[in-house]
Amino acid sequence: MAGRLARKLLAEALGTALLLAVVIGSGIMAERLAGGNTAVALLANALATVGGLYVLIEMFGPLSGAHFNPAVSAVMAFRGELPGRSLAPYVAAQLIGALLGAWLAHVMFDLTIVQFSARMRTGIGQWTAEAVATAGLVLVILRAPDGRAAAMVASYIGAAYWFTASTSFANPAATFGRMFSDSFAGIAPASAPAFVIEQGVGAGVALALHAVLEPRLHAGGHPNVIESSGRREAR
Repeated sequence: MAGRLARKLLAEALGTALLLAVVIGSGIMAERLAGGNTAVALLANALATVGGLYVLIEMFGPLSGAHFNPAVSAVMAFRGELPGRSLAPYVAAQLIGALLGAWLAHVMFDLTIVQFSARMRTGIGQWTAEAVATAGLVLVILRAPDGRAAAMVASYIGAAYWFTASTSFANPAATFGRMFSDSFAGIAPASAPAFVIEQGVGAGVALALHAVLEPRLHAGGHPNVIESSGRREAR
């Protein structure tokens, strides 16, 4: 049992580290190549994140669930899909992975490894955006048809880069890791607590919405599809 948990924690730490390396590294590359065009830089950053997130979920999902996100782990623990005793270790692994991922991005781009972001992200718009982004992400995870979560989560995050004012962090571990990168994707430490609070609010809203919506007919698969007479029927 201990060995199995250790493998799950390694998967969460490694997956979160690689996710942060993708987010921060692509942001650095995009900013360098975009010639001051922020829209182009954001587009490149978003596309890299979509591709990286999809691959990471597919790769680590069978091992740990590929949460890479304390808000997701907390929701899964609340629902009984993650043992309560595993929540704190999961979150610790995710936070450590996020920090290591930021440092890895800095090494790859010959930047000072240990740094802090000066990019302030604050205000009602950005706080609301983080609640919306996280609520949407968690709801997608809870409602995704069986086997489609990776594509749907990656697509949602790619869209949320553009329709939210905060560019959709939607992840306390990502927020933590991005504090330690004074780059395009960074967030100032002073701005991070409000983001994390709103991410928690968003996760709670998603749980409430999931409970209100028509419940799944099966633990997996599309919520409104049943098997009948050898064929699938929508309800």
